[in-house]
Amino acid sequence: MLSACKSTLNNTLQRIPFRSLGSIVPQEKLSERLATQNEPVLQYLKGSEERKELEKQLKCMQEAVEEVPIVIGDHEFKSQDLRYQVIPHNHGKKLAKFYYATEDMIKNAIKVATKAQVEWDRTPIYERIQIWEKAADLMATKYRQELNAATMLGQSKTVVQAEIDSSAELIDFFRFNAGFMKEALKYQPISENPQVTLNSMRYRGFDGFIAAISPFNFTAIGGNLAYTPALIGNAVLWKPSDTALLSNWKIFQICREAGVPAGVVNFIPCDGPLFGNTITSSKYLAGINFTGSVPTFNYLWKKVGDQMGTYMNYPRLIGECGGKNYHFVHPTADVTSVVNGTIRAAFEYCGQKCSACSRMYVPESLWGQIKEGLVEATKKLKVGDVTEFDTFTGAVIDEKAFKRIEGYIKHGQKSPNTILAGGRCDASRGYFVQPTIIQTQDLNDKLMTEEIFGPVLAVYVYKDSKVNEVLSTIGSTTPYALTGAIFSKDRKFLQHALEELKMTAGNFYINDRSTGSVVGQQPFGGARMSGTNDKAGGPYYVLRWGNPQAIKETFVQLKDIDYPYMKA
Repeated sequence: MLSACKSTLNNTLQRIPFRSLGSIVPQEKLSERLATQNEPVLQYLKGSEERKELEKQLKCMQEAVEEVPIVIGDHEFKSQDLRYQVIPHNHGKKLAKFYYATEDMIKNAIKVATKAQVEWDRTPIYERIQIWEKAADLMATKYRQELNAATMLGQSKTVVQAEIDSSAELIDFFRFNAGFMKEALKYQPISENPQVTLNSMRYRGFDGFIAAISPFNFTAIGGNLAYTPALIGNAVLWKPSDTALLSNWKIFQICREAGVPAGVVNFIPCDGPLFGNTITSSKYLAGINFTGSVPTFNYLWKKVGDQMGTYMNYPRLIGECGGKNYHFVHPTADVTSVVNGTIRAAFEYCGQKCSACSRMYVPESLWGQIKEGLVEATKKLKVGDVTEFDTFTGAVIDEKAFKRIEGYIKHGQKSPNTILAGGRCDASRGYFVQPTIIQTQDLNDKLMTEEIFGPVLAVYVYKDSKVNEVLSTIGSTTPYALTGAIFSKDRKFLQHALEELKMTAGNFYINDRSTGSVVGQQPFGGARMSGTNDKAGGPYYVLRWGNPQAIKETFVQLKDIDYPYMKA
């Protein structure tokens, strides 16, 4: 999903000097750059201040179990349904205890939110922007390592994966969305004679509430889903993921400290079906902001459709649902770039990024070199405790995910599939799955078509003479269209592939891996069953949650009913 190490991005740009060659993508117009800058990614070198502070926070969090309440308005609640968030790489250790909201609590939150929305919408937009900027500053300084530690322990992210998520990307979402809002406010409709008639536009929230349903895999997504609709004047019911509970709670606390009023965002840990059924049954539902599975989003969409006619507004549905992301390798590709880019894209954060490379197409002429490179690199990857800084990747998120991924690996052990690397699973202490590479002989095998969401890479080797034939199958063998990458030095082929693969990915990469989008640089999202492609991290995402109002103010009196031609 959205995240990247900026230093890695710079290295990529140095490796592939597109500007000196001339981009294959037409550049008709250079737009004015937004003043907002991306948050720098800290390096956490041994002896650095950021590393010392992070180690301190990790130690403190591991020694305690933090209690997280349900928060509705300015009141904290507990229920009889007590739950725990555990550390995935040490699932015997509890990290946080929390409570599931009841149906009555959710209904109460709806009342509180709809009331809070009225007052919040009257708050001048520039005051709201200042709150967002203050929250970003708090995240970048005072609470940076708390956010990182909660993400590392709760979601089993390595230090670099946490830093580019719960620090850089989260901060970027708050700063850039505030910046995009400032830019949007610059536009005002044409007033041909302002002394006679003045036209203006203002942005409102929706009367009612927005439901934000966030996933476990990116702390930053939780912050974006809950707080971007609030920025433009909405009130939100935020259902965080059980397995990202602590890091999401940190965001909520930071935003309250920054000045987000009580009731504007309500923190509602809850059973998923109960939450979905309750919000879709309310006439005040104005929208759903969702990241998760296709079946869940389909269910919510259907529930809204079934209730249509009872709502005050047509609910806005924005969803991102994952993908079956690909690397396509042309016979002219640079082998080193392919190997290194694929290892990172497939196995960083256990393949649990929405954008992770899950299928790969390799020509016979390069397969020997690429196979050797992939297998040797995979053998060197350390899988373990993320608090050990030489760990490449930690554990998958929970037992359910572990069993699902293990099922795909067992399928890969059956002929004619061949496991080339990895294949070992061990959940005795943590939910550990070794990064696994499986070669398949079938383009339509489920390893090549179904989303696995784990550290499993399926590879199909094609005859060089069949390059265009195989290329044409990429968009038809899966229902997804999130990210994809093509590796080639042949400019003519790249131009052809750019058009052939046009509908296969919302984020497309040329000679770079399928992961690593950055807020403001590569707005993120895909179409087809990957979601509604509303491009989080781009200039239009915040406006999708707006309810604009056009205003015409007239300064002269209307003194006649007839038109001039009627008097001729």
